[in-house]
Amino acid sequence: MNLSESARAVFAVLAAAGSATRPRLAADAGLSKPTVSGAVAELEAAGLAAHSGTATGGIGRTAAVYRLGPAAGTVLAVDLGPAHTRVRGCALDGSLLAQATTSRADAAEAVRGTLVALPADAPLRTIVVAVGDVTAQDRQGAGMRPATAKAGPAFDAMAVALPPGVPVHLENNVNCAALAELHEGAARGRDTFGYLRIGVGVGLGIVVGGRVLRGANGAAGELARLPYPWDDDRAPRREALEEYVGARALLRRAVAAWPPADGPCPRTTEELFTLAGQGRATARAVVDRHAADVGRLAAAVAAVLDPGLIVLGGSTGADPQLLPGVRSELERLSWPTEVVSSTVGDLGTVTGAARLAVARGVQTVTEALRVKD
Repeated sequence: MNLSESARAVFAVLAAAGSATRPRLAADAGLSKPTVSGAVAELEAAGLAAHSGTATGGIGRTAAVYRLGPAAGTVLAVDLGPAHTRVRGCALDGSLLAQATTSRADAAEAVRGTLVALPADAPLRTIVVAVGDVTAQDRQGAGMRPATAKAGPAFDAMAVALPPGVPVHLENNVNCAALAELHEGAARGRDTFGYLRIGVGVGLGIVVGGRVLRGANGAAGELARLPYPWDDDRAPRREALEEYVGARALLRRAVAAWPPADGPCPRTTEELFTLAGQGRATARAVVDRHAADVGRLAAAVAAVLDPGLIVLGGSTGADPQLLPGVRSELERLSWPTEVVSSTVGDLGTVTGAARLAVARGVQTVTEALRVKD
């Protein structure tokens, strides 16, 4: 396909806008109106843009409105979570076309169902899979795997449903959630912050200058690898910090502290936080200790990054009951840093993965359009 550089620029602007008039496309792309008219004509001929109505201006003039055409294609985002798999199919303007949520064991079926629901005449441009693992440099095709063994088996079971020939990109799930917080959540308007996820595991999404910091090995923010414990009598063990702060350890502490007079011990962290919210003394004490532990981890983040803002997420980290204790411990140990709870919730990872997939999809299309001589 042969399209001009101006057509590529207008396509990228149209994808970001969702729909736009020619004057707006000209303003956003920094091109003249005649150049944009020629670019739109090229995109229409290629099926990459389509007329979608008219808009009336303040003085009564009307202007044609354009949107992406069917040939622009679609993208797929998969959040391969520890318990649930969430899948979204989107157009290149970010609009949601299909979605599914299922157990991790049924991930392949969720992917197949979402793919079937996408428009048959729209090519699938790219796939982003969010995994709870370190992700190495991008590779192509469904034969790729996460960089370590954490998510490997689950990814392999899901990957059989991915169509061949479509670029597949792996991204760490915490990084995806950080993108969602940046664009749609608690960090909107802040271009530098840390997204601290506390749940079954621990992880940190680092955003600097509006971009996720991935590191030389794709392992930036892997807090589980911080040396722990660190004292005279015990040598650090790999991922011992995650074992100490994670949800399983939190429940073990609840079991150890729970008096028979308080009734059945909570079996899940959700039950524990519910009881703490009701004022049950033992539950409150366990949660308060957890808040102090998270606050110490937040202080370590602040000491290294000085991000100005830390967003708490994850199955336990996002609970607002932690905020007072985290803020207090962080203030005791480090310099002033704002701490807030996540606002994107459980959908943060798939939301961020979909946003990344759209950006990758637009890049795939524009790179495929060769510039005319």
